Amino acid sequence: METAADHMPKRVAGVPAARRPVRERSGAGVRKAAMTTEAELLKSDDQRLEELFRKSPAGEIPKGPMEGLAIFPVAGHAGAWLLATVVNLTAWRGKVFSPDGYLSNRLTAMDILSIVAMVGPGPSRLDDQECIVIDYSHTSLVFGGVRDELRQVGPDLYLGLIWLAGRKIGWFTLRGPDNADDGYA
Repeated sequence: METAADHMPKRVAGVPAARRPVRERSGAGVRKAAMTTEAELLKSDDQRLEELFRKSPAGEIPKGPMEGLAIFPVAGHAGAWLLATVVNLTAWRGKVFSPDGYLSNRLTAMDILSIVAMVGPGPSRLDDQECIVIDYSHTSLVFGGVRDELRQVGPDLYLGLIWLAGRKIGWFTLRGPDNADDGYA
């Protein structure tokens, strides 16, 4: 049985990618340098996350396993960190992207691969600009009303927006296994 660990790349020496500057959209095609880390996203409120999502490019569709972190802005900084930790340890841990346009979610501490979705570029429901769409409507009876959207906010770091039945309900991050923040609190 194949696990997400089978797809984990080796650690790369040097500065973690989460700490490197990233280019964001700004003005009429002008780009400015900004620093976005998973820790900063976890501390952000809903308005800041939405602003960052709107100005970020879709990026390339990720490949292989990605570490995930649920973001709960309404819980405040301490509550968001606690909830993200509990969810990561007990329920959702990330996603594994396959080259054939599908993904599986990584569930529980045992890294069970389940809840398959189709992946591809498409317009965001938030601003009608291109994003990476994760669509469960054709692959899951239980999660058929869920749609995730991704935009790249840093090297190997994505901000995800969760929709349920056309309503925005939450946020999450996805990062490459080598793109660690050295603690996200």
